Amino acid sequence: MVKNLQAEVVGSSVVKLQQIAPLETQYLESLGFVWHTDNDESAYISDELVVISEQEAEAYYEATNTLYDMFVEAGEYVVENNLFHEIGIPFNLVEVIKESWENDVHWHLYGRFDLAGGVDGKPIKLLEFNADTPTALFETAIIQWAMLKQNGLEESSQFNATYEALVENFKRLVILEEDVSDFEEHYEGWKFLFTSIRGNAEEENTVKLLQHIANEAGYETEFAYIDEVEFDSDEGIFFNDENYELWFKLIPWEDIALEESDLAMLLTNIIKNQKAIIFNPAYTLLFQSKGLLKILWDLYPNHPLLLESSFEPLQGQKQVEKPVFGREGANVSILDEDAKALESEDGDYANHKMLYQAYTQLATDTQGNSYQAGVFYAYEACGLGFRKGGKILNNMSKFVGHIVT
Repeated sequence: MVKNLQAEVVGSSVVKLQQIAPLETQYLESLGFVWHTDNDESAYISDELVVISEQEAEAYYEATNTLYDMFVEAGEYVVENNLFHEIGIPFNLVEVIKESWENDVHWHLYGRFDLAGGVDGKPIKLLEFNADTPTALFETAIIQWAMLKQNGLEESSQFNATYEALVENFKRLVILEEDVSDFEEHYEGWKFLFTSIRGNAEEENTVKLLQHIANEAGYETEFAYIDEVEFDSDEGIFFNDENYELWFKLIPWEDIALEESDLAMLLTNIIKNQKAIIFNPAYTLLFQSKGLLKILWDLYPNHPLLLESSFEPLQGQKQVEKPVFGREGANVSILDEDAKALESEDGDYANHKMLYQAYTQLATDTQGNSYQAGVFYAYEACGLGFRKGGKILNNMSKFVGHIVT
C-alpha cells in the first residue's frame, strides 16, 4: 500500500504515470458509480494517474475554449449556407436545429472535446467534439476527485471544476449571461424533468448526477424514464400530469431522428410553440457531427489545433476513417497512405456518411497503451480526464484520472 501511494513516474518521452491504490468496488457503488467493471471482469477505472504540468493543463484549457468558438463559427456557416445534408444531419431535424440555433434560450449545457497530444511533447489536436450526449461525466466530475482523496493526495491538484461549472451553467439557463449572482431573482419556479432510457445504469446515474447538480443550482426537478414521458405539440412535455418547461434527455438527437421520427416531429413543434426548452439543444447535433470537422478545415485551413479532414480519402497520407455519427470507436478504421485499412473496429454505424481525418498518433505509455484526453466544456473548459486503450479506443477503454504537479 505504501508503495502504491508514492509517485511512480514511468518513462521520459511517453506519458508520465503515477500509480495509486485502486478505488474499492463498495466505495464506488456508495457514490452511485455502478459501471465499474467491464465485460471481461477487468476494472474500468485505472489504478494510475496521468501526471501533467500546470502549463499542460493551461494549454488544454486554452485550446478547448478556442475550439468551442471555432465550432460556433462553423455551425453558423452550416446554417447560413444550408449545409445540413452535407454533414449528415437527418432532414427531419433541420427545422428544430434552426429554431434552437436562432433563439438564445436554447443554451448549450455541456459537451466533451476529445484531443490528441498535450502530454507527450506533441501539440494538441482536435479529434472530435461530443457535444450532445457525452459520456465520462460522472468519472470526470466525481470519480477522479475521489481517486485523489482516497489516496491521500491533494484534491485540488487537478484541472477539474466540472461539477462547479455545471452548477453555474445550469443557472445560466435562466440568466443567459456570465454573471449568475441574481439567479434567484430571475428563476420563476420552472420545473426541470431529467430523463434517460430504462435499463442502462450508466446513463440513468449520469442523468441523476445532473439532476442533483440542477437541484444544487436551485431548480425544482424530477426524474422519469423516457417511456413515462408524454409529449404534446400544443401543450409541451408531461410526466404524471405535471407540465415541465425544461427537459434534459440523455438520448442522442440523431437516434431520435432515425428511430423515433414521430417524436422528432413532436419536439420540433414543442420548441416552435415555445412550450419547452430541451437540453442539450438540437443544434448541438451540428457540433456532434464529425462532418463539421471538414467544415472547420475549410474555414480554418492548417489551423494548429486541427487535423486535415475531408469527405473523400486523403491523398498520400495515413488517415482515420470514421462515421459522421458514431460512438466508442465503432466502425472506425486507420488507413495507410493508399487508403487500405491497417486496423478497424466493427459497429452499427457503417451506413452513415464517412469522414477522413489525417492520422495523429495518440500519446502512449511504456506498454504501448494509447491515451486520449477529454476536456469537458460548460460555458468554458472545466475538466480533464483520459481514456486508455488500443490504437482505436473502444467500449473496453479504461478511464484514467490525472494530477497536476
